[in-house]
Amino acid sequence: SALYGIWIANYVAFNGDAMRGLAAQFLARAERQGTRAPLLIAHRIMGISLAGTGDIVEGRAHFDQAMALYDPAEHRPLATRFSVDSGVSVLSYRSWALWFLGYPEAALADSDQAISDAREIGQAATLMYALLHVSFTHIHCGNYATATGVLNELTGLAGEKGALFWKAHGTAQQGCLFGLIGKASNAVERLTSGITAFRLTGSTSWMPTRLSYLAKAYADLDQFDEASRYIGEAMMAVETTKERWCEAEVNRIAGEIALKSPEPGVGKAEAYFERALAVARQQQAKSWELRAAMSMECQRRSNNASAGRSKNTSA
Repeated sequence: SALYGIWIANYVAFNGDAMRGLAAQFLARAERQGTRAPLLIAHRIMGISLAGTGDIVEGRAHFDQAMALYDPAEHRPLATRFSVDSGVSVLSYRSWALWFLGYPEAALADSDQAISDAREIGQAATLMYALLHVSFTHIHCGNYATATGVLNELTGLAGEKGALFWKAHGTAQQGCLFGLIGKASNAVERLTSGITAFRLTGSTSWMPTRLSYLAKAYADLDQFDEASRYIGEAMMAVETTKERWCEAEVNRIAGEIALKSPEPGVGKAEAYFERALAVARQQQAKSWELRAAMSMECQRRSNNASAGRSKNTSA
């Protein structure tokens, strides 16, 4: 329990190296003890630690082992001791890992099961946890209407329960969604509010992705000084915290911002896209790789079209 509490503190503050070390200690102790509940939790936090710091394939393997150990009748009562049902947590994070690795249908199946189980359990903390995490999967699968409903439920429940941590999370996530559906002003407002509230809880997890979405929203509003500031903060956060699950996407967004700027940095953008591709391939993150490849291809086609127009003009 002590190790778990320390791991949670480092997860919330997202200290990637400490998370991995603590999870490894927990797993070693659980293996020596040899009982199911400690092993279940050990594989869960090991999976989160590895996937969160970019070792997605290995992280998924631990999620699979955790689900093989999970027995609802035996383990659901542990939710009151460890703040969340372990089965719902594993399904939520395995959904992320599956999406990263290029399996969106399997990711959505885990998301649906996580929400269904959370509702059946009836513990508010577990339901808020599930709502937040599955909103990510729906957003990245392009199910924006579903994500909107999920996040509205999350922020409403968090407000009802006075759960400031989950309310801040939900607000920031709504900001990310607004940015994706073309409401950049709303995105800036929600993300700024959510990030500020989130930092007041002492948490920095998910900060690289939130800051990159904020940067993108500012770029969409042609406020490139702010866009440059926040994408820089996002990239710095990746390096300092080791929260690398979103590293490829942060670099891809940086490339998109470079292309939109008043003085387009084509070479700079291409370097960001190349970095995004390299990271995605190293992580075997097929979904991130596809996005980076599409951005790279669009940029090259735009360059070729510009070169063609210049040649015709000269002729």
